[in-house]
Amino acid sequence: MTPETSQDFHVTIFHNPACGTSRNTLAMIRAGGREPEVVDYLQTGWTEPQLRELMAASGLSARELMRDKGTPADELGLLRSDATEAAILSAMIAHPILVNRPIVATPKGVKLCRPSEAVFELLDNPPASFTKEDGEVVRP
Repeated sequence: MTPETSQDFHVTIFHNPACGTSRNTLAMIRAGGREPEVVDYLQTGWTEPQLRELMAASGLSARELMRDKGTPADELGLLRSDATEAAILSAMIAHPILVNRPIVATPKGVKLCRPSEAVFELLDNPPASFTKEDGEVVRP
């Protein structure tokens, strides 16, 4: 069985193809011999149970998982200290762009992969080195 078809190490990436960090992370997964399930969350959106599961597995709160750059977070009042986790979670469902990316899930755990090389910890066979889109070489 080849690594790409192995069912014992499933990789899922919640991906934004317009994001360089997300593209680099996806390429690193593939360089490690895995073809992940790619979820374009801007197209599919999020559900509350899905976000709660990812938050629990990653150990991140909704606030920690929220992206503020290039999103409506500020205009929605989500950057205020009194914004509740419930309000942030609800806004993430209404505005999928509010969820930071990429999030990667493997049998080794779930992680927000910023920087992209954080994905190495989640892979069973990370590449020995990887050259990012900007030319930076990273190693596990």
